[in-house]
This record gives sequence, C-alpha cells and structure tokens, in this order.
Amino acid sequence: MKYEGVLTKMKTEHTSPVNYYLIFESSFVHINQLLGKQIRIEFMGTQCLACGKEKKIFRQGYCYDDFYKQPSVGDWIMRPELSTAHLDIEDRDLTYEKKVQLQPHIVYLANSSNVKVGVTRKTQVPTRWIDQGAHEALEVVEVPNRYLAGITEVALKEHVADKTNWRKMLTNGFADEDLIKVKENLKQYLPKEVLPYYVENVKESKIDFPVLQVPEKVTSINLDKTAFFEEKLVGVKGQYLIFEDQTVFNVRNHEGYKVSLEVL
Repeated sequence: MKYEGVLTKMKTEHTSPVNYYLIFESSFVHINQLLGKQIRIEFMGTQCLACGKEKKIFRQGYCYDDFYKQPSVGDWIMRPELSTAHLDIEDRDLTYEKKVQLQPHIVYLANSSNVKVGVTRKTQVPTRWIDQGAHEALEVVEVPNRYLAGITEVALKEHVADKTNWRKMLTNGFADEDLIKVKENLKQYLPKEVLPYYVENVKESKIDFPVLQVPEKVTSINLDKTAFFEEKLVGVKGQYLIFEDQTVFNVRNHEGYKVSLEVL
C-alpha cells in the first residue's frame, strides 16, 4: 500500500494508547496500524503550506517569504509574553491575533524528558502534551489570554525547564518527579496578576504512547540528507516515528515536505 502527500504534523486522539494519523490531501494513514511493519518513506520535494508553491521550506512548513508574513508564526507563538492583542496592538494580523490570543490559556507542568513548564490554548489540551511526548501533565493556571500565560511561563522557567530533551524523551532516559509537589513549590513564584487563576485540586493527566520497543539511543533522520529510508516501525511518541534500528523521524520538523509512504 502506498500513500503520497505533503507532511503536516500528525493528528492525534487521546486514547490508550494515543492514536496517530497522517493526513494527506486525498487520503490518511492510521499510523498505529503500521506498527511492526516495514515501511519506506521517500522524499519527493517541498511545498509551502501557505502559498502552495514548490519552494524550499524555511521553517514550520513555510517558505522564507511566508514565514515572515503568516500571523500563525509570529514571535508571540514561541514567546507568549510578547502577545499584544489584549492591548489592541497588531503584530501581523490583529483579527487573527485577537482570535488566538484572547481565549483561555493553560500554563502547565509536564513530565517528558524532565519536568518542564509550558503554555497552550485550553482548546489544545491534551494535544499539546501529546505532541511534546509528555506522559504526565498537570495544569497550573488557567488565564483569559495568552499574555498572562506568557508572563507566568517566564516567571516559572527561572525555576524549572521550558524545553524537552527529545533524546531523553524517546529513550525514557528520565526520572519522574511528582508534578503536584513541583506545582506547590512553584506557586510562590507566580506573578500576582495570575494568582486568582491558580487551578486547585486538579489531577495529573496520564498519556500512554504506542511504543513496542523503546530505543536505547536515537539517531534522527533528515530528509534533506537522506532521500529515502526503509525500516520497521516500532513506536510513535510526540511527533516522532521510532524505528527498529533506533533511528527516529520527526514528522513535525518536516512539514511542507512531499513524501511517498509505502507499507512493504
């Protein structure tokens, strides 16, 4: 069976284990059904997710020009504290920015490669946690806009990590910490503006990933350097496909890449 299309990040369902899907223009692949099977992925070119032209991908699925035009990849996405829609100040497209920034946001703690703090829109729970490969997550505050979430993250990342070590996440090379205790210890560092939004008495969310074989070490596949690869799929975690030979493929890092995927 063979599929062709432009890669975008895998869609997920929070089941046990998580269900993963690759969505192409005219078909989709239920990745869980490929576990234990030999698959071949071949690079066929690139296509910008915005303009649709066969241009080199610069970042996040966009060509250079579109990356600096699209409101969905403004600096406030990676740095929520830069959000300004609550002040009626435009970055690239105020209508879009108000729609995204002026809605409930969650600041959370997650166990992935280590305890980390992060920000997501409430509508993206638990998708954001799944995409990061977090097997446990806990809400800290629920605030009404992205700016408040951003200044909370800035305050807390002075005391806890805000990045995931993808190698440790994939190899289970971490020691779990009690997120409830970490949350209680961090409460003293919350900005005064967000204290009224502190989430009390919430339970940890657990996430189970479809991994048949945990790698001992990992090597990442880059389609710019490797035109095709063929190997048995043994797991999916975060946005990574995990193969029997301990190579891994980050689907999200290859958004905008046209591929053929063949089940052998």
